[in-house]
Amino acid sequence: MKQLLLVFVILYALSSQAQQSITLEECYQLVTENYPLAKQSKLLEAQNKLEAEVIATSKLPQLSLDAQATYQSDVIQFPLAMSGIEPLNKDQYRATVSVNQLIYNGGATEASLNLKSAQLKTEQKQVEVSLYQLKQQINQLYFSVLLAQESQLLLKAKKAQLEAKLKEVQSGIKYGIILPTSDKILEAELLKVSQQFNELKSNKVTLIETLSSLISQPLQVFTTFQKPLLETPLQTEIVRPELELFQLKKEEVENSETLLSKQKAPKLLGFATGGYGNPGLNMLDNSFQTFYTVGVKVNWIIFDWNANKKQRESLAINKDFIENETEIFKLNTNIALNQQQKEIDKVEFFITSDLEIINLRKDVLKSAESQLKNGVITSSAYITELTNLYEDENTMVKHHIQLQLAKANYNVIKGQ
Repeated sequence: MKQLLLVFVILYALSSQAQQSITLEECYQLVTENYPLAKQSKLLEAQNKLEAEVIATSKLPQLSLDAQATYQSDVIQFPLAMSGIEPLNKDQYRATVSVNQLIYNGGATEASLNLKSAQLKTEQKQVEVSLYQLKQQINQLYFSVLLAQESQLLLKAKKAQLEAKLKEVQSGIKYGIILPTSDKILEAELLKVSQQFNELKSNKVTLIETLSSLISQPLQVFTTFQKPLLETPLQTEIVRPELELFQLKKEEVENSETLLSKQKAPKLLGFATGGYGNPGLNMLDNSFQTFYTVGVKVNWIIFDWNANKKQRESLAINKDFIENETEIFKLNTNIALNQQQKEIDKVEFFITSDLEIINLRKDVLKSAESQLKNGVITSSAYITELTNLYEDENTMVKHHIQLQLAKANYNVIKGQ
């Protein structure tokens, strides 16, 4: 009973594998989610959060502790009229705790946080761009598997036709209508078909394993790869993520410019210092004392030798670089789209010719079948015509897959 149950479990597992299927869009989604590079987006977010928290600490009170012990070669001397005052010690000690609180810095902290946010968006978009560029690799693998899948179906049809013809030939040999060795030629051709099956299966397994590793999804040789229904759109507007990346880079530069302008503003700080030392603030009291000071201070760089201005000019050049990169990208993308459209038109023309050729081959094969049945031609002549038809059908299958691949690449290049 247990053995019977185990057999059912195995058959169910094999059945599940055989029914498994996947689409091109699912491969796109899986590579976007599972490719190791995708993890960088969350890592960048975590890193950016920490850096933003560091920047935000500038708004919090800054505490510092200082302690020193010194020995001086000389101290203040008092005239004889004040000889009643005890001379100062040459060894002096002091420990202080200082608190500095930023009151105003012209919005530089907020500008720094905005810049960090813009940098995060740019870096995450760069990750998205890198993942998007994997789509053409997915296309190549996916449609190569589809081609192997379709070629297997053609081989099965050829094998079935050869097996049926072998039975007819063996019957003809039995009744003396066909030459005795004719069946051997068909049997040899069937062996060749088996070799081709094994080669196709091996190639398909390699392709599926590569695709499986890329999308981090287990795929079996039984997996059915669905044919995508692809149409190239009439509009040629490019909607690639690279264009969004260029826009985010410009926004990052603009945030950098804002930060530079804020850094020129005066900074207002409040401070307080408390300490214990000998002497204290009263230099005439030669003993350990506690003391404190409170106040406000302004820090304003009035002249920086035009360093800030030159930095902003450099950022303006960066924006020009980004504009130039955008123009180059659009130009190259439009060239690639035009080339891909030419490829689509060429393959569509080939498919039209393929249909005509196959129809002619079928007529020739039909005549050859009749002639073989009546012993007019040999099995070799029949196999030649059957092989010609198979090769032309295989060529048409390749052209159909090439057409779908060209359309998929067109959509990827365009950004759809």
